[in-house]
Amino acid sequence: MFQRAGLRHNQDAFALFLTWGLIFATAVCSQAASRSSVAIDSSVTIVESGDEPGPVHRATEDLLSDFGKVFGQTPSLANHMEGAGQVAILISGPARPYAGIKCAEPTGGAESFAFSVVHLAGRGQVRDVICLTGADMRGTIYAIYQFSQAVLGLDPVYLWTDKQPEKRSSIKLPADFARIYPKPLFRYRGFFPNDEDLLTGWIPAAKGEKTGISLKVWDNIFETILRLKGNMIVPGTWIFPDDAQVDAAAKRGLIVNQHHAIPLGVNVARWPKEVPYNFSTHPEILERAWTNAVATYKPDEEILWSVGLRGLSDSSYASLDPGVRDNDPLLGKRINDAIREQMKIVRARYPHAEFVTDLWQEGARLMQKGILQIPPEVTLVWADIGYGDMQDGGKVAAGQGAYFHVAMMNGNANQLSEMVPVSVIQEELGRYIKAGATSYVLVNTSDIRPVAMTTRALMDVAWGGVPAEGSDADGDFYRRWAREEFGAKSADAVAAVYKEYFAAPSLRSSMPPLGLTSAGNAPPPPPQLSRVPREEGDQHYHSEIRLLLLDRLSEHQVTSVPSQSSKWTPPRLVPSMDEQTSRALLTRDIKECEEAQPRWDAVWHDAVAAKQLVDPDRRDYYQAAVLTMITINRESNQALLLVARALEDDEADDVEKAGNEAGEALQALDATQEAMTAAEYGKWKNWYRGDWLTGVYRTRELVQAYEDHLKDPIAKLPAPVAWSGWEAYFHIMEYEGDRSVDVH
Repeated sequence: MFQRAGLRHNQDAFALFLTWGLIFATAVCSQAASRSSVAIDSSVTIVESGDEPGPVHRATEDLLSDFGKVFGQTPSLANHMEGAGQVAILISGPARPYAGIKCAEPTGGAESFAFSVVHLAGRGQVRDVICLTGADMRGTIYAIYQFSQAVLGLDPVYLWTDKQPEKRSSIKLPADFARIYPKPLFRYRGFFPNDEDLLTGWIPAAKGEKTGISLKVWDNIFETILRLKGNMIVPGTWIFPDDAQVDAAAKRGLIVNQHHAIPLGVNVARWPKEVPYNFSTHPEILERAWTNAVATYKPDEEILWSVGLRGLSDSSYASLDPGVRDNDPLLGKRINDAIREQMKIVRARYPHAEFVTDLWQEGARLMQKGILQIPPEVTLVWADIGYGDMQDGGKVAAGQGAYFHVAMMNGNANQLSEMVPVSVIQEELGRYIKAGATSYVLVNTSDIRPVAMTTRALMDVAWGGVPAEGSDADGDFYRRWAREEFGAKSADAVAAVYKEYFAAPSLRSSMPPLGLTSAGNAPPPPPQLSRVPREEGDQHYHSEIRLLLLDRLSEHQVTSVPSQSSKWTPPRLVPSMDEQTSRALLTRDIKECEEAQPRWDAVWHDAVAAKQLVDPDRRDYYQAAVLTMITINRESNQALLLVARALEDDEADDVEKAGNEAGEALQALDATQEAMTAAEYGKWKNWYRGDWLTGVYRTRELVQAYEDHLKDPIAKLPAPVAWSGWEAYFHIMEYEGDRSVDVH
């Protein structure tokens, strides 16, 4: 009996084999025009071999979820064609497990992919196979996400815009569905979530997750990068190589890179106390730290190694080594030697490693002077210093790359709102494309949600290039973004609002406000190596208000303490302003804010009018992405104007007028916070809880103290302490406890 059953099983299997052999033998790839009537719905079967890499499986899980959002039901998933229904979506990497199904081959090189439709006929069965094929693992992932975007209508940044796809009962494939997508323009393309205060405060990691931001949020970030066809992540600011998000990024199929301040992954913000950081006098200590960091990464993680030599906590190395201070040739030699030593350390473990070096701050200056000698196998990356103002001075060359900020934490730029016009993204990266400098592009996204629009704009360029010259390319992008995010009726009006918004702030003055970096060294103003304008950003208003009021309330005796800064950072005094400097600052602030306020009022008026054209179900996001963004800047500009006027009137002994102006400044700050609260709908509850870097709440507290002082000179005042900005990192790095870099 057992033998008979076994024989029957084998006969059935053989018959099935013959049937599928016939089907495979007669499979033909149809032309797009003739197969445009192929329709998909929730009855499709998604077929993916169990041999596909884990990151492809993760993308397929997202595709299943996307189907559920569109059709209300998740389709079946099979790991072989035998389990498929009448219409199958075949996901296939380079292995091509079903040789008889002649899917279009991606012929565009690494990370390319293809869409095609194959009509299978045999024994009365008709079956359509929709092929999503990749040249490699990431090409397959991009095929999945591009299908979701182009066919199902998924917004690639939906995790930040809340945009949900239209509900459908079925979808016909477009006539131009079948096509081959070539390899990306830039080889390495990725995010750097930097100074991640909002992300940390929004959904902190659960205890034991070994990261500051929830791993679920990190996974959202990784998914967004891949949906935008990125392949790289710098997973946080002051992190260790074994932090949980590093491994999680690798499991999503992303290349892990380090930023300029932590070459090879050495978390210099956690340099051990009383251990020298000096490559001139104690090179062996730094070499041990580099070696230990490299050894900490897991062997199966794909790493793009960052090399270079910065000081602690993103200061210039010269601030830690007196021997190279004011000696650029020697500073350049130390950096050159460090890079060579770092490459040797990495290659001892990873012989085929690839390297980049970011020319941040003094790096650009030294390169301009011909002092840095970067090995030819290291990709040289020019950086901006915010606003996309690339610091190559026209010297960018083929094979190089770009580090580009769409948000920037420097006390003057934007941390809570959009900062860089799309025209600048297109012009600057267009210049790099013309030069052949397409090896690398890293976008500093800070907390991502406030800069979702420009992040997408930059990643679009990184993949496919810039629009043709002479067109209204930035306007076209704003209209497309507005149409997709807010509805077709609003597109023209909202696009005009974006153009007004980017033109509203005052340009940065040549007279910078007093201040120190987190490392305690005040670098000289960098040379102007770009024609890109730098505006006053949302941080500027708050940094300036606090600077002016702390100086006034403490009678020029402001003390700064390092909070949770690096263990090596000593307490220090903030430079006090003399009377001439103080008056000059007030004059500048009043002039700039008075000039800008009518522009902010106009863009606010137009944005409120445009809201009536926004689709009703998108008005929450319009509030968060447009109205709140404008309010933060408009009301903060007004608050600085009123505080500066109050200080002038206070100095002129018109205390009553000063008090009224301080009260009006509080109203402007209240309006700012009310708009921020309005953006915390739904899943965004507590989004601004982590506003520790711009610190709107701190500004309000100080203005309140000043108003109280004007009403009653003996009223209690806050402690005369100006935090260095590092209190934000007390929260961002809290999960690290007392951990230090391993230098043993």
